[in-house]
Amino acid sequence: MLTEQFIQSIVDICHQAGDKIMDIYQKDFAIYEKADESPLTEADLAAHHCIVAGLSQVSDLPILSEESADISWQERSSWDSYWLVDPLDGTKEFIKKNGEFTVNIALIKNGVPIFGVVYAPVLKHTYVGELGQGAFKISDGVKTQISPKPWDQGDIWKIVGSRSHQSPEIQTLLDTLKGETELLAMGSSLKLCLVAEGAAHLYPRIGPTCEWDTGAAQAVVEAAGGKVTVIEDATDVLKDDAKPLRYNQKESVLNPYFLVSC
Repeated sequence: MLTEQFIQSIVDICHQAGDKIMDIYQKDFAIYEKADESPLTEADLAAHHCIVAGLSQVSDLPILSEESADISWQERSSWDSYWLVDPLDGTKEFIKKNGEFTVNIALIKNGVPIFGVVYAPVLKHTYVGELGQGAFKISDGVKTQISPKPWDQGDIWKIVGSRSHQSPEIQTLLDTLKGETELLAMGSSLKLCLVAEGAAHLYPRIGPTCEWDTGAAQAVVEAAGGKVTVIEDATDVLKDDAKPLRYNQKESVLNPYFLVSC
């Protein structure tokens, strides 16, 4: 069990990184190109440096961040515990200035995200989860326990989809489910948090993501009582024997397809 002081220190680091992002968000900013041609802004780098500096003050664990992802598998494979960081998840949402982007810090132990903080600087929502200890959301200074909401007969299925990466297989999922469905579009790791707080029932991801995209929010989901499991395609959503999504188990940092559920 982590101490309140330690948890607060990580929340503070997320908020400080969020402040760095907002300084840039509120003005014109430069956009670069990553090797995979996705946009990289000044804000990604400013938040990255802020988080690395902050974590180094409270922990001596290694750090894997999206902006320092060139650490070799030979080195990473020896890590039992480490910090998994996405300084700015939802760069495209940041560029569109729709507010749906997040700062993400996760603590991974033996492949399991045991603690995570997700902060949305524009929305001023902070999600915090520690495995076995529950999860909560802070909005306007108010701290509220969160938990997923199971689907009941007669409910409208609320399905989360990506705002920037919509998959045609989502329709396959909607056809698979019994009853009326509603698709909720959202950017970044906030999609997982919608399930964690009971605002949606399912979030299937049938598309590419990296481990830093999901680690912190998965910790929130699982601490809240939900699940993040590996699936092959949209028809797998009704499987009961799916394996949980795990981290740093292979050389590639790409995630398999997954489902976030109650």
